[in-house]
Amino acid sequence: MASSSGLYLQLFSVHGLIRGESPELGRDADTGGQVKYVLELARALAEDPRVDQVDLVTRLIVDKAVSREYARPVEPLSDKARIVRIQCGGRRYIRKELLWPHLDEMVDKALKFVKAEGRIPDIFHGHYADGGYVARNLASIFGAPFIFTGHSLGRHKKNRLMAEGMSEEETVRRYRIDHRIDVEERVIKEAERIITSTSHEISEQYGLYDNSAAGRYRVIPPGIDIRNFFPFYEPYLVQPEGYEQLQQTHISLLHELHRFWVDPQKPFILALCRPDKRKNISGLVTAYGEDKELRAIANLAIFAGIRKDISQMEENEQGVLTEMLLLMDQYDLYGKMAIPKTHDFSIEVPELYRLCAASIGVFVNAALLEPFGLTLIEAAACGVPIVATREGGPVDIIGNCDNGILIDPANPEEIARAIKKILVDRKLWEQFSSNGVNGVRAHYSWSRHCDRTLELINEVLAEMPATELDRTTTLSPGRRLTNLKKLVFSDIDNTLVGDTQALYTLLDLFDVHQDYIGWGVATGRCLGMTVAALRKHNIPVPDILICSVGSEIFYGPDITPDRGWQQHLSYQWKRNMIKEALDRLDFLDPQEEEAQHQFKISYYMKDDPDLLARVHQTLQLKKLRYQLVFSHGQFLDILPYRASKGRAIRYLSYKWGFPLQDILTCGDSGNDEDMLRGDTSGVVVGNYSRELLHLKGRRRIYFSSKKYANAIIDGLRRYNFI
Repeated sequence: MASSSGLYLQLFSVHGLIRGESPELGRDADTGGQVKYVLELARALAEDPRVDQVDLVTRLIVDKAVSREYARPVEPLSDKARIVRIQCGGRRYIRKELLWPHLDEMVDKALKFVKAEGRIPDIFHGHYADGGYVARNLASIFGAPFIFTGHSLGRHKKNRLMAEGMSEEETVRRYRIDHRIDVEERVIKEAERIITSTSHEISEQYGLYDNSAAGRYRVIPPGIDIRNFFPFYEPYLVQPEGYEQLQQTHISLLHELHRFWVDPQKPFILALCRPDKRKNISGLVTAYGEDKELRAIANLAIFAGIRKDISQMEENEQGVLTEMLLLMDQYDLYGKMAIPKTHDFSIEVPELYRLCAASIGVFVNAALLEPFGLTLIEAAACGVPIVATREGGPVDIIGNCDNGILIDPANPEEIARAIKKILVDRKLWEQFSSNGVNGVRAHYSWSRHCDRTLELINEVLAEMPATELDRTTTLSPGRRLTNLKKLVFSDIDNTLVGDTQALYTLLDLFDVHQDYIGWGVATGRCLGMTVAALRKHNIPVPDILICSVGSEIFYGPDITPDRGWQQHLSYQWKRNMIKEALDRLDFLDPQEEEAQHQFKISYYMKDDPDLLARVHQTLQLKKLRYQLVFSHGQFLDILPYRASKGRAIRYLSYKWGFPLQDILTCGDSGNDEDMLRGDTSGVVVGNYSRELLHLKGRRRIYFSSKKYANAIIDGLRRYNFI
């Protein structure tokens, strides 16, 4: 992607069930109004001339249980907007709570995508906690601003679940709720701005967090596409584009509803929501069922998501739908209550609102808490008066539009009374209908939302520090590594250091070629000892530090850990079991505490092949997976199966898009062997230890006659790096 004067924005909504055509809203707990929000936001932002490109980044899914559309790597939404799908956590669809262990994989692959595009986004915008995690990490890597839209937050969800009787242990087991809350605490503190839909959201949701005072909030209500959600009377005045399809949809919906109702000429009460306990469907059915007068003057229609077989749905959805059916039976609402099993959100839902308005009906959202209430402004735009919960965003909507009545969602009598008040007073109905249409156009259009969002983005960009002064020290790791063509890695002891004059000549070369060549160290030392060694020899912190025999990766100069590598190493790594087994071997002496860490267990051991064989035998009998490195005739390191200097370098090659032949690796001992072998450009210094002698003659391994840093310089010339 070529650079331009317009903005490049990336939005992150990672759960995966997002597609441009006919989004499956209500399919499950992860596919509610937020899916529609991010799709319409992406399209609307892309229409603005100040924006060059909008990417909506989500998870790629290849699963027979879902549509093939979710397996398309890139899906255009418009000329300047697209869905970008990135695989992580396997290919099958899993609910978002199970994605937490795989989000670092998404960060790495999104980073690779950005480098391949050739342009770094100006803004990373995370949606929900998981999208916030990915966006925050990418923004940190690239030194770009991060903004966040929470939609709903974990601490409030935890409180609600526990109030409903779920134990704290179950909230953690099922939803990983404490991990989500920890992520949200960091996101609140680190986001340049937090976009909320209402002021209520700031006080009642973000206010529950320890870092709430550190958050920088901006209330920007979402918009709706008023080209789709136009008033119920408009088709009769001007035939819109696609009028024939509208007419067909109109007739189809009427047929579907009329097969439930004995008297279809009555006004109808409409509810449209996911089958979630929070949406309080049972409260609405109870309000309708217990009020004989309301049943006499109006029908009821509840569109509770998309369903085929209730018994195959998740427990929450199953319970809500079963309770709805039981209440329908209890109050004998057959012939009065419609409960269709499916609906198309892109075509049928706008027409459904207009049908409700044409019947002189009412739209009801009786949720126990509604963070915003997108369906309320959709209904209002079509001319339907609303009855809505006073808990959350509807307070702002009715405050702005004056188009309905707020109710206590826990009080069925109050719900019924509010609905009847609107239905029986035609003048009030017309006033609310007109106010809703006009209020939405004034406060909740996408053009208005985008103007305010782009104002916020430009405000944030103006606050960001300049990044072009001294690239080696001020550029973020992402910006620096994205621009480089070559990488050089060397061991420290007996490779980088050993000849002071040669060392400083090499550092001068790195400085001269800093726009082209990045460099790093790959050492057996832990991070603290690595930094101490660099300081001792007056060596600046390099671009990358591979420490502890490849079990740690950091980016300088801020020593930022590579979380993706940490997640990669954790696979089948059973540190405590390994340590317990090896501590029983009396010929092993644990190294100092600073040499030990999460992904490395280190011992001193005599140079004896029989002892080394016993170590292997001990671990293999326990069926443990590990990587063993013995070097310098005394150091024994046990690492995760996936860890080593060589694997770390190959991971960096993949993550940052450097071909292996464009990476120079330089070493002198046995713990350098696996980074020297393979397709990298390997250099063995002239003062190498005998452990590397067997590599002579291997392809792409150059044995220099020069020693220490002079051998690295020799290798740079040998492989045409300089």
